Amino acid sequence: MAFHEVSLPARLAFGSTGGVERRTEVVTLGSGFERRSTPWAQGRRRYLIGANLRSLDDMATLTAFFEARRGRLYGFRFRDFADFKSCAPGGVVTATDQPLGTGDGTTTMFALGKVDGDQVRDITKPVAGSVRVAVDGVELDGTAFGVEVPTGRVTLAMPPDPGAAVTAGFDFDTPVRFDADRIEVTLETFGAGRMVAMPLIEIRV
Repeated sequence: MAFHEVSLPARLAFGSTGGVERRTEVVTLGSGFERRSTPWAQGRRRYLIGANLRSLDDMATLTAFFEARRGRLYGFRFRDFADFKSCAPGGVVTATDQPLGTGDGTTTMFALGKVDGDQVRDITKPVAGSVRVAVDGVELDGTAFGVEVPTGRVTLAMPPDPGAAVTAGFDFDTPVRFDADRIEVTLETFGAGRMVAMPLIEIRV
């Protein structure tokens, strides 16, 4: 998957809109009953950015970022300020926020995830330096584990004892790409303009 480990500048995301989408296939039977199914195990996020930009400098920054990603070609990191922590957006991250798994005496690698409803969302783009890990509620020192920031995998220096609960807390970005190959700017005055909203779509990495 073509992905650049760079973040969209935060100021370009303010005023963005977006949310989660699901794909549901609905078949209506001759009796009037329905059969519903989904091919997606997890929801997918979509966003619109740039519509609130008025500064020509900010528009130029977004255009340069768009060009560097070659439009839809390369993915990048996006900070969704409504969903970027292992806890509630207004909460404080702790090492016991999210379950990662249970020790078996041999396994040392665990994947970051966030419980959404009755399923676990894969977290593959944690923010460097933000991850905190605990085993059976006891937070580990930073030297006792390592984090692969591009993948969201945590490796412990020592395997947890069998039955020990492994948990973590973290900040994270959403991996996205532009969902258009064209960017449009309207010049309204010498110092300001208007940009057509640019769509972003979450990608699996």
